[in-house]
Amino acid sequence: MNKLLRKMYLLGIGIALCNNLLAQAVSETKEPFMVSNGKIYVVMAVVLTIVIGLFIYLINLDKKITKLEK
Repeated sequence: MNKLLRKMYLLGIGIALCNNLLAQAVSETKEPFMVSNGKIYVVMAVVLTIVIGLFIYLINLDKKITKLEK
């Protein structure tokens, strides 16, 4: 399971680094709806909380499974 966690960690880092490459330029005159209202930060905070929670759950589950295997 250690290899699986390492692969997931590297995948997460890769996605985070590639995020800048996929971003589109925003024109100065018209901002997207979520950015103009400031709601994008709330959405990103919720998504980040869910992803961190999933990673913590997977790490704890891996520890419990390893303990049961021994």
